[in-house]
Amino acid sequence: MTPVSDPSSFSSLSKCATKHLNLIYHVDFDRHVLKGKVALTVEVLEDKFSSLVQFSFGSSKLSFFGVILQIVFDLSSCLMALSSGQHVIVEIEYETSPSATALQWLTPTQTAGKKHPYLFSQCQATHCRTMIPCQDSPSVKHTYYAQVSVPRELVALMSALHDGQEPDPSDSSRVIYRFRQPVPMPSYLIAIVVGALESREIGPRSRVWSEKEYVDEAAFEFSETESMLKTAESLAGPYVWGQYDVLVLPPSFPYGGMENPCLTFVTPTVLAGDRSLAGVIAHEISHSWTGNLVTNRTWEGIFWLNEGHTVYIERMIARCMASEQLRQFKGIGGWKELQESVKQFGANNVLTNLVPNLHEVDTDEAFSSVPYEKGFALLYHLEELLGGPEVFMGFVKSYIQLFAYGTVTTEEWKNYLFTYFKDKMDILNKVDWNAWMHTPGMAPVKPQYDTTMADACTALCQRWVKAKEEDLASFTEADVKKLNSPQLIEFMALLLQEEPLPLSHVKKMQEVYQLNSVKNAEVRFRWLRICVKAHWEEAVPLALKMATEQGRMKFTRPLFKEVYNFSKYSDEAVKTFKENRGALHPVTAMMVVKDLKING
Repeated sequence: MTPVSDPSSFSSLSKCATKHLNLIYHVDFDRHVLKGKVALTVEVLEDKFSSLVQFSFGSSKLSFFGVILQIVFDLSSCLMALSSGQHVIVEIEYETSPSATALQWLTPTQTAGKKHPYLFSQCQATHCRTMIPCQDSPSVKHTYYAQVSVPRELVALMSALHDGQEPDPSDSSRVIYRFRQPVPMPSYLIAIVVGALESREIGPRSRVWSEKEYVDEAAFEFSETESMLKTAESLAGPYVWGQYDVLVLPPSFPYGGMENPCLTFVTPTVLAGDRSLAGVIAHEISHSWTGNLVTNRTWEGIFWLNEGHTVYIERMIARCMASEQLRQFKGIGGWKELQESVKQFGANNVLTNLVPNLHEVDTDEAFSSVPYEKGFALLYHLEELLGGPEVFMGFVKSYIQLFAYGTVTTEEWKNYLFTYFKDKMDILNKVDWNAWMHTPGMAPVKPQYDTTMADACTALCQRWVKAKEEDLASFTEADVKKLNSPQLIEFMALLLQEEPLPLSHVKKMQEVYQLNSVKNAEVRFRWLRICVKAHWEEAVPLALKMATEQGRMKFTRPLFKEVYNFSKYSDEAVKTFKENRGALHPVTAMMVVKDLKING
């Protein structure tokens, strides 16, 4: 099943496969390094095996690739060479670089509590190689065990089950936390966090973790976690990971969420106080099956297998827990996100393919809503062709069971689709697979979604777009009181697809709707973009404040770009970024540098 090569990795994937990692870490906050060693249990896949190629952080022709770490075995003392099927344990003692892109080290002032430092990792897609010498391809799945020594006033967590703790025998000021992950998983799902953390129980197999300043709010926000887990199990099969905890990270976390097994990471921007953004948790829960249990074999071209299926299950959870209308409404919003990504990349950019070529491409630069929403659009299209949501979810569940604990390619997925629906081959043969998989731009078929929930958003958007100066008095607070949070987000998203509103309209919108005071980050982010596009100068500092007070790339990058494109404030955007660069995650900073066309 393992590929001969992975365009995003130098690892010898055809020669050997890691089966288990044993990690020992000493977290050094003074030097910003992890010191320790890793023991890799490696299965030999070929006869006369003599060298193991891993990844190590460093510079090369493509800096994001790192440099090769090659381990050559001295077999002179052995009676025979290593042969296929045998196992060898390789121990590597090392320490990470202070600039390792998998790790972000926060000073006390960058945390909510302001008293203690904080460390968190983000390994997806290929950053684990900066934290562990490992086979950094999703095609290699392994278990792991870890011991982590941290200052005793701090708590360590990992993407694994807690296996006890004890005083560090070599340093009375430290504590050793132990973890075990018995379910095989790829290296990008290894995660570590160390900080002044507290927890609250939110279900029989779930706790929420965060700094104490957020923990009660987070417990309220994620109180439906167990219901979501049970709904997901009814759709996709048993949850195999044991514990499902949620960690609310400091604001610089670059993503909405990260599906680390046993410990989902989420951004604090989801703490809106109205549970309207709980879809982030539904998405990460869904990854427990599609992504974590069944994993794309390489990042090239099959990222959509993780994300497209996960979005599909996430929206099926919404259907089960709320309504089919809500699922349809989410599909409409997703289509808009896909349009925005295609516009940003360019309709002819191969990175808008569902199956792109990632040869010599940094996976971070390929990240967008394309695999999520173009992937969902394909699955929804197939659902419509093949018999509806219950019928197609039956296929998805069967697909998960067949490939559970392993990895899969697009070709294998497609072959199983044809096998499962063997009585509907004539329908499947009419699908333009090349247009869906290998053609850039928008999906070839636009789904016809139920617009019941969207109609009010569209109507209000068009009222504003068509309004003349004398019509502005007709708008009142009641316009938005009729909309729930997802609909308000949709209204804003529709406005962003139109030509910029006149400044007078935007000022009136603030006057009657009081949008500057809305806490929901998804609403606020879109509202500030609308303001800056209209060249409302008072909104510029608000937009730059939101771009820097949190570091979620979905918000930070577009806000910086919007201000940068307001020519009067281009220099201000660059200056603000440079002043706040140190507080942003390394990946976020790298992408903003490119967005703002900064040299170095």
